[in-house]
Amino acid sequence: MFSPYYAWDRSRNPFEHCALNVVLYGSQARFAMTERGARDLARDARSIAIGPSAMEWDGTTLTVRIDERCAPVPRRVRGTVRLRPEGITAGPFTLDADGAHRWWPMAPSSRVEVALDDPSLSWTGTGYFDTNDGDGPLEEAFSDWTWCRADLGRGAAILYDVRRRDGSGQNLSLRFGPDGTRQDIRPPLAAALPATRLWRMPRSTRSDDGRAGIVRTFEDTPFYARSLLSARLDGEAVRPVHESLSLDRFRNPLVRLMLPFRMPRPVR
Repeated sequence: MFSPYYAWDRSRNPFEHCALNVVLYGSQARFAMTERGARDLARDARSIAIGPSAMEWDGTTLTVRIDERCAPVPRRVRGTVRLRPEGITAGPFTLDADGAHRWWPMAPSSRVEVALDDPSLSWTGTGYFDTNDGDGPLEEAFSDWTWCRADLGRGAAILYDVRRRDGSGQNLSLRFGPDGTRQDIRPPLAAALPATRLWRMPRSTRSDDGRAGIVRTFEDTPFYARSLLSARLDGEAVRPVHESLSLDRFRNPLVRLMLPFRMPRPVR
């Protein structure tokens, strides 16, 4: 949905613009998001392959087999991720008034096993799986949004605030049990956050007491920021993973011209 090649493609054929995005943070950081065309795509009801990488669902486990080359530094990232949902939620939410954009937090609480060969890393922990789909460009429907997810003692909390182009907004304040059952919670208070250091991306969130802090900034880009926060949600002290997206910035032609440096497309 952020592909500059898709934006420049008059045919608007989504199958010509596919990518598996892999990001590692820490001492062995990696970023891979190589875009490939329809000839490199294969899919059926339970699997999808994009170039040398693939995902497969067997009814209990989502297995992701990664074989990618990073950009702009051409390092490899190879290995396997297995995600085992504790429960599947009931269905998607619509984010716009017309129902053209949908978001489904399919597995808010999951066990994740990561085993990488390159770089040599492995760990287990908790994770999250969702899907997004829409019938039009995001930048035409929304001006910006913030999102965060946090592990709770039992289950997970997710906050989603969107601002639409027509001036309206939507807040989703959700708690999911380990089995995927949903419980709406009262929207926490707005909590200000500092802008990112490099690109000055605006950030904000919600917290029970209206206070939140930045533990670490993972991504600081012209239109997107990903961070680890400290906050309180539904009475618990949590460390949410948070994102801020500015579609006003994304639609700027200069920003789109920057994207191919991190999102290459092989020439055939």
